[in-house]
Amino acid sequence: MSSLLLHPGLLLIFGGLVIGVLRGHGRSMAILLLPIAALWLIWAAPDPSAGPVLQFLDYSLRPLAPDNLSRLFATIFAVMAFGGGLFALNQASRLEMPAAFVYAGSAIGVAMAGDLVTVFVFWELMAIGSTLVLWSGGAYRASFRYLMVHLFGGVLLMAGIAGHVATTGSVEFVRMGLDTPWHWLMLAGFLINAGAPPLSAWLPDAYPEASWSGTVFLSAFTTKTAVYVLLRGFPGNEILIYIGVFMIFYGIIYALLENDMRRILAYSIVNQVGFMVTGAGIGTEMAINGAAAHAFTHIIYKALLLMSAGSVLFMTGKRKCTDLGGLFQSMPITCICGIIGALAISSFPFTSGFVSKSMISQAAADQHLLWIWLALAAASAGVFLHAGIKFPWFVFFQKDSGLRPPDPPANMRMAMILFSFLCIAIGIWPEPLYGLLPYATDYVPYTASHVVTQLQLLLFSGLAFFVMLEYLKRTLTISLDVDWTYRVLAPAVWRGLEHGYLSMMRVISEATARWLNGTTGFVKRHHGPEGLLARNWTTGGTALWMMILLLVYLLAHLV
Repeated sequence: MSSLLLHPGLLLIFGGLVIGVLRGHGRSMAILLLPIAALWLIWAAPDPSAGPVLQFLDYSLRPLAPDNLSRLFATIFAVMAFGGGLFALNQASRLEMPAAFVYAGSAIGVAMAGDLVTVFVFWELMAIGSTLVLWSGGAYRASFRYLMVHLFGGVLLMAGIAGHVATTGSVEFVRMGLDTPWHWLMLAGFLINAGAPPLSAWLPDAYPEASWSGTVFLSAFTTKTAVYVLLRGFPGNEILIYIGVFMIFYGIIYALLENDMRRILAYSIVNQVGFMVTGAGIGTEMAINGAAAHAFTHIIYKALLLMSAGSVLFMTGKRKCTDLGGLFQSMPITCICGIIGALAISSFPFTSGFVSKSMISQAAADQHLLWIWLALAAASAGVFLHAGIKFPWFVFFQKDSGLRPPDPPANMRMAMILFSFLCIAIGIWPEPLYGLLPYATDYVPYTASHVVTQLQLLLFSGLAFFVMLEYLKRTLTISLDVDWTYRVLAPAVWRGLEHGYLSMMRVISEATARWLNGTTGFVKRHHGPEGLLARNWTTGGTALWMMILLLVYLLAHLV
């Protein structure tokens, strides 16, 4: 139990609650020191065999059971909490930072868990924390849609876990196949958080609507925690390869169509997570190492890109490419940091993306997956088009928008410079990162063929961008995605069905009323006080009618 009190995830969760009541320098110090303390606890945590065990019903729960894969993801989550906290120190919302720390702590909790029950508890806490991050930025409708999608994913995950436990009698989080319906349900719950089809649209629908700092936190935890559980629970399942490739090209196409700089980067998240899901599907040691390394580097360079975009939004209040341009003149630090992030996401040599993404491609080549390797190579060129060139070009260069905002406050600049340094440092010296990977590796990223091939891809995709620049210039357009079906189409269909139903019921009601009125009138005419059958008849008249009826009867009988 004493070890559980030193759980790094719980430290951030409860620390986030404390941040909510602190003010001034005490609050700032807590925001910066809590992630550092959590990072220390991650590496001081006992091995799985020595971790705390909690009894729940007839099951043994292991909330603190880290191995190499766990520590890698928990480490980058803590680093992200520090960098995001530094960037958001001057965030006016009193809710965002506490929610962000609950969010980050829950992600660490998932990474450090050794059983499915603990995973589920922290998984749902993560959904609550991320929803509050969105809510704190004023994105009320987007946060509601976001919560609905993730609650649906949580229901699938809970059903899968319940079925798995009932079938196997074990809550241990181990590698699983797709041999039971329960494992399919668990996989579906995990893939929803990863931004996989057909619900990929929740991510670009929600993340760009958060505050200038909230999107930085949102980019780091939900999708990468999903990558972690896929690497832990479902590596080597071939279906993940095809899901990942779909995500890669889906993200590229929509990012190229977008006009909103933060939606460009949101679609880019789906694209990059697709590389990781593909690596999980390949499932070899090289592929798992590559997916884990790419998740690590992606969190850094994607946060850097979103910090750059968030700084532009913070200083100008604008987010559409058509409203921006020429900002390199007055925001040089933001521009340079954004370019470094763009180079890293494009896997430019001597940046972090180069030393991680290439491991996934190498894993595909090792398994003789030619078409997958070709798809990954083509996608690398596509990434350079939409995030490597399009984002910095349309935001900081292209036309002169006339805007002359200065660089953001010092804390925001420091966060961007820190993450820029990490992008370059990991790219130049990847060995420390490789030493953290779940499997030992002797992979060498800097070979002549690899460097030349990558530079050729980047060169020709860059030339293609500027040759087609006239066609790539953004206009005031809106990109319709799958979310349009449940945001616009489904409500419209529901309203149409409701209107049709009400119209039909009105017609039926009117017809029924007419029938009832006619029937009532008939009865009244014949049986009412003045009706034919209600009149007073004389005895003679009655006797005459009786005789007529008897005569008719006799005639009918005789005939």
